[in-house]
Formats: sequence, C-alpha cells, structure tokens
Amino acid sequence: MLMNRFSTIVLVLFSPLVALGQAPAATPKVGQAAPNFSLSTPTGQSLTLASLTEKGTVALIVLRGYPGYQCPYCVRQVHDFVQSANKFAAAGAQVLLVYPGPPADLDQHAKEFLAKQNPLPQNVTLVIDPDYAFTNQYGLRWDAPNETAYPATFLIDRKGVIFFSKVSQEHGDRTTASSVLSQLPNAQGLR
Repeated sequence: MLMNRFSTIVLVLFSPLVALGQAPAATPKVGQAAPNFSLSTPTGQSLTLASLTEKGTVALIVLRGYPGYQCPYCVRQVHDFVQSANKFAAAGAQVLLVYPGPPADLDQHAKEFLAKQNPLPQNVTLVIDPDYAFTNQYGLRWDAPNETAYPATFLIDRKGVIFFSKVSQEHGDRTTASSVLSQLPNAQGLR
C-alpha cells in the first residue's frame, strides 16, 4: 500500500517533465563521454568543451556560482586552482570554471567574483551558465532555495572521456588543486 502511494507520487511529479522532454539528466560517470557544451565568458567569448579537450586534459570545476551572494567556498576553491595554474599547465591541463546562476546580471556577478583573481592565468577560464543549460545537462542542478548547482569536479581526457569525478552534496566538500593534480598522469612531482 505504501509502495503504491510512493509510486503514484513519483509518477505524478515526474510525468509532466518526461512528457515535455525535461526529465532530469543523469550526471556523467567515469568512463563515459563528457557531454559537449558551449558557454561564454563574462565578456562574451564563446567556447566549447570539445575545443578545450582537443588541446589536452580539462579540469572542469562546477561552482555554486551566484545563489544570491558570492560563495566563500567557491572563492577559496578558485584561489587554490589559480595558485596552482602553473602546475596544471606543466601537466598539460586546462582548468575550466563553470559559474551558474540566475540570468539577471550573471555576467556582472561573475566579473565581481573574479575581481580578486584577475587576470586569470592563461590556462584557467571562467564561463557562465545563466540559464542552467549546462547544469541541467550534467544533472547538477541543486534546486533548493539559495542554491544553483552541486559543486563538482570532472577530469576529461583528450578524447572527451571522464576519468575522474566528484560531486559534492554540501558546500564545503570540494576538490583541492593538489587532489586533482594527483589524478593527472602528467603531474607526477608537481603537487
């Protein structure tokens, strides 16, 4: 009886989404191809994941972005990766930071976020996700008050295949630059 009620509730909640083709996407796993996407920097420069993986490994870092304020955990994590940018470059890796949030003024909020980090090193790029297209595509939408995306890290090789993944269900549980460097085959001795 309880299971029938639960099944009915699930069916009622998700049927409209499935009917509209809006079923929540699954987060890509290690060994799977990373879904390609196109996002823009806060200044409007467009780039795709495929254009970055052509050049080498990509450390894809999904931030909380702008949930109504600048996330202090995001600031700390980005600073850590910026400080280690030369080690990522030596390992042949680029760091791509995704900054999601409500579309209104997201580019301006991202510029404010970067104020202490500018200019970013050449192998570190921040892109914005103002309509949550990427966040939804990767199954990372944290759909709760004052939330945007689950903090996540993916390492993607030249072929576009994910070889490391960590998705956090809380704000402070983030990857560090040294833990990500330890996963890179060309980073021995760089940590």
